Amino acid sequence: MNRTLLFIDRLSTAVGKLFAWCIVLLTLVVSYEVFVRYVLGQPTTWAYDVSYILYGTLFMMAGAYALSRNAHVRGDVIYRFFPVKVQASIDLVLYILFFFPGVIALVYSGYFFAKLSFMINEHSSFSPNGPPLYHFKAVIPVAAFFLFLQGAAETVRCVIALRTGVWPQRQHDVEELEKEILARASLEGTAR
Repeated sequence: MNRTLLFIDRLSTAVGKLFAWCIVLLTLVVSYEVFVRYVLGQPTTWAYDVSYILYGTLFMMAGAYALSRNAHVRGDVIYRFFPVKVQASIDLVLYILFFFPGVIALVYSGYFFAKLSFMINEHSSFSPNGPPLYHFKAVIPVAAFFLFLQGAAETVRCVIALRTGVWPQRQHDVEELEKEILARASLEGTAR
């Protein structure tokens, strides 16, 4: 079971890192727009559209990656002091009551939203020669699918934690600075 969970984590990581390159493209687009607007005095008509499309794609496709790293915002000031089984119980209830209904609704409505956009050949109305939007709207159900898949893995983690009292292994690639600071502080405290 743990191999399957780690496979889903690796998949979410690969998708998140692939779409993280959108930030590089976004930086280049904005830098180019600033240069041509303020140095050459010839602003583009497409930079705004490209900017929100790239940022929206990055934001949506990074959701499963953030979930796989347990990085979504949580009011964990009190949560982190709970025993593992209580944490798992809270998470499991919240996944069942809120997460899955929301993600399923996002897959369902996102599919029809994107389908309609393809059918009418939708283009942006924010610029004179607005780029097509159907490819951007197709990202919605795809991102929701990856969120659903990662949410299923997180739900299984909750069930395992309820049974064993220990959170199953999770793939890691970065650590919060807070953890490093706390670890150094505890080492300094024991050295004195």
